Amino acid sequence: MEKYIVELERIHKSFAGVKVLQDVRFSLKSGEVMALLGENGAGKSTLMKILSGVYTRDSGDMRIFEREQGDLTTKMAQELGIAIIHQELNMCRHLTVAENIFLGRESKKGIILNNKEMVRETTKVLQSLKIDLDPNTVVGELPVSKQQMVEIAKALSIQAKVLVMDEPTSALTSKEIDELFRIIKQLRQDGCGIVYISHRLEELSHLADRVTVLRDGRFIMEGDFNDYTMDQLIAKMVGRDIAEKFPRITCKKGKKILEVKELNSGPLVRDVNLEVCEGEIVGIAGLMGAGRTETTRAIFGIDPKDSGEIILNGKPVAIKKPLDAIKAGIVLAPEDRKKDGLCTKLSVRDNLALPNLDWISGIAGKVNRKKEMELADKAVSELNIKLANLDINAESLSGGNQQKVVIGKWLARDSKVVIFDEPTRGVDVGAKVEIYNLMNKLKQNGTGVVFVSSELPEVMGISDRILVMCDGRITGEIARSEATEDKILTYATEFETKI
Repeated sequence: MEKYIVELERIHKSFAGVKVLQDVRFSLKSGEVMALLGENGAGKSTLMKILSGVYTRDSGDMRIFEREQGDLTTKMAQELGIAIIHQELNMCRHLTVAENIFLGRESKKGIILNNKEMVRETTKVLQSLKIDLDPNTVVGELPVSKQQMVEIAKALSIQAKVLVMDEPTSALTSKEIDELFRIIKQLRQDGCGIVYISHRLEELSHLADRVTVLRDGRFIMEGDFNDYTMDQLIAKMVGRDIAEKFPRITCKKGKKILEVKELNSGPLVRDVNLEVCEGEIVGIAGLMGAGRTETTRAIFGIDPKDSGEIILNGKPVAIKKPLDAIKAGIVLAPEDRKKDGLCTKLSVRDNLALPNLDWISGIAGKVNRKKEMELADKAVSELNIKLANLDINAESLSGGNQQKVVIGKWLARDSKVVIFDEPTRGVDVGAKVEIYNLMNKLKQNGTGVVFVSSELPEVMGISDRILVMCDGRITGEIARSEATEDKILTYATEFETKI
């Protein structure tokens, strides 16, 4: 029987008087994958940051490798063999693969860095994982999937025996996910204990040995993963049964709101034509690199257009920058919420107010605090944003609640078209349903909704009509009633085909 290498008991943690963890317990065995599940804000990341020395616990007991541990620093945790790969990768993009792997513990020859030794050791680690990477490559030149492999290699270079992976597949293609799973299974065979945090429950059936569920900062259950159905795990996470994973309403299709004609922008938006009507959600599917995000950015005015026309309610509109789109009534919840959707150093209140200053300010430009509060309260209430108060910084929220803030800031505007680009990435199942319900509400109110997603089940479950992109072009259009994964994937791989 494998030994318990991590045992946490009666863990409590508060921030600014708000209880984040209450009487939580957690255990991990050598050579197993433990799935750590819970809604956004359940306390998963906080618990793992305590384990890895980022935070200190307020109270509770911690045993690692059968020894009692006091408060840890990140350096102490590393020395114990604990490594964490965060959802938002912490890489120095201007440094090489080898320099990132040895950052903070550089090999030296006297007072001079021993670059040859670091490259040699990096090569050994990469080869042991069967990762084909040049140690001298600058990390910023690598795709996200390869950067993640560098993080794993870094963990192995410190001989990690406990590896925490927080939403590791959120930005990977199916082929890259297969490669990640291969590495995880290899690490498990080598005796590494892996904590796997993910909202993609379907992928856990390929990996997880046991499962722990947290809810609202409390321990709910622990057991063998195969003893539970997906519906049972979801009910444990959210505290209720979710009747429909993809709730949708049927509306009468109304007039054409948005029309895009022969849109070209850079190499990944090529002769794109699409239209959106009242009472429908138009899904855009395709493989990574197909041009979906680039199309939304061109429509919203982030990226310059080479040619093409955007027509709103029958009238051409000139959109050269995002402000033009917002004034016209087109808004975008972007794919990268931290980079493009939030000012993480500002409060939640400020983030919700920023794009609405024209609506909540008086003639002299002074912000009407009453309107600002009404706007913020409405967003928090309608989207069930979990936060201590409106004045905390947006960076302190969980990933799912950050996504809700990005969406919430557009609720106050009378927008004609709302574009959602990967709105459920890194979001728990309960929050996903809330976002789907919001999209349905917009659809019911006559707003045009465009929905980009890499998850084929949700595209088919929520969209009324699906456009498929490949190689920068729209290669297929499928009615919801006729949509299958095979049909979507066929269009998604038809290079140089165009409707």
